[in-house]
Amino acid sequence: MQVGGGEKRFALLLAARDSEYVKRVYGGYFNVFVSAFGEEGERWDLYRVVDGEFPKMDELHLYDGFVISGSPYDAYGDDEWVVELRQLIRVLDAMEKKVLGICFGHQVLCRALGGKVGRASTGWDLGLRQVNTTKDARGMLALEETVSTLAIIECHQDVVLEVPIGAHVLASSEKTGVEMFVVGKHIMGIQGHPEYTKDILFNLIDRLVGAGSVDEDLAEEAKLKLERAEPDRKQWGKICKSFLKAQVHDGMMMHSPLYRDTKMKKVTTQPLLVGV
Repeated sequence: MQVGGGEKRFALLLAARDSEYVKRVYGGYFNVFVSAFGEEGERWDLYRVVDGEFPKMDELHLYDGFVISGSPYDAYGDDEWVVELRQLIRVLDAMEKKVLGICFGHQVLCRALGGKVGRASTGWDLGLRQVNTTKDARGMLALEETVSTLAIIECHQDVVLEVPIGAHVLASSEKTGVEMFVVGKHIMGIQGHPEYTKDILFNLIDRLVGAGSVDEDLAEEAKLKLERAEPDRKQWGKICKSFLKAQVHDGMMMHSPLYRDTKMKKVTTQPLLVGV
């Protein structure tokens, strides 16, 4: 599937199947992502990697960037398509192609590049979460210096346990130690869902309750938080677009100490007071 015919070209590596709700309301997750991260004049292609559909190796150079979606599958699993996706990530890393991973995508990026992922000891993180950004992150991501926290929609029970060598944590929360990380200027993982609208999560929560994956008390608490506050979708959209389209502070990134420290960072799920 293709949209547009402009100069910049991006690919969505879809690691989940469209829900009936998203198909009916948005026409599929592809449209959700393009609406969140795309701009007029760009070309976006869809690859349903969850069904074994991958871009050809000899066509990777045609793309300016790739986005890996969330998924109900485990990033630490060894399903055939997950193994192939990890291999693709390593190729894209070697090519220094821009790759943005969301939720599962964030976790599979970490695993593919040598980090560790697994089930969170603190259980589900569901609903709206305040994420604390580091001072370096605020400079790199073109955020206002006064913006130290951002609200984002979360829906996960797996987390990054250790980031890869050379990676740097840019955000954390009271629930999750690694909410965002980068490797160089071409890899970025975000644990939350900057592309989600509130209605998408409401529907997903109902489906999770119906499947017996989460209990009703947790679901109602998550819904209540969503009704009372809004995610910072505009700010997250700006972050993701800037990263994918190289509208970043290259000089700041090049000289930042983040890119001179290559030690493995081990994280925990304990509260991290970062950027406050």
